Amino acid sequence: MVVIERPDTPVMYLEVADDPVEIRRGWTQLEASVGSLRGRRFLGTFSAGRYRACAKLRANDAPELLGLRSAVVPGGRYLRARLRGEPPELYDRIPAAFSQLEAAATRDGDRPGIEFYRRHDEVDLLMPVVAR
Repeated sequence: MVVIERPDTPVMYLEVADDPVEIRRGWTQLEASVGSLRGRRFLGTFSAGRYRACAKLRANDAPELLGLRSAVVPGGRYLRARLRGEPPELYDRIPAAFSQLEAAATRDGDRPGIEFYRRHDEVDLLMPVVAR
C-alpha cells in the first residue's frame, strides 16, 4: 500500500446499485455504449450503496448521445493497493482488498472509493484518505 495523489478525472458513467450482479450489468452496458474499448481508460467508483462504471472522457465524447451522464471523479490523496490476476477471480478479490485499505487508514467519506483498471489483469484500488 502506498499513498498517491490523483488529479480530478472527467468521466462519463452509468450508475447502478453496489451489487455484484448490477455492477456486471453496468459494465456490459457501458462497454456496449462506448464502442471500441481500445485506448479507453476505465474506472469504477463506489459510495453510499451506488456504483458508477466510468470511462474517462475524451475530447469528442458526447455522453448524452450515448445515454450516459458525465461527472468529475475527485482527485486528492488516496491509499493505493494494486491487484493482479485473471478476471473474474481478480474482481472477486476487490471487496476484501478494499476492506484492508479501510483498516489501514482513515477514509475520507466525502469522496468515493475507486477501482482504476490499468489492464484487463491489473486494477488499482484507491481509498480516499483525509489530507493532513
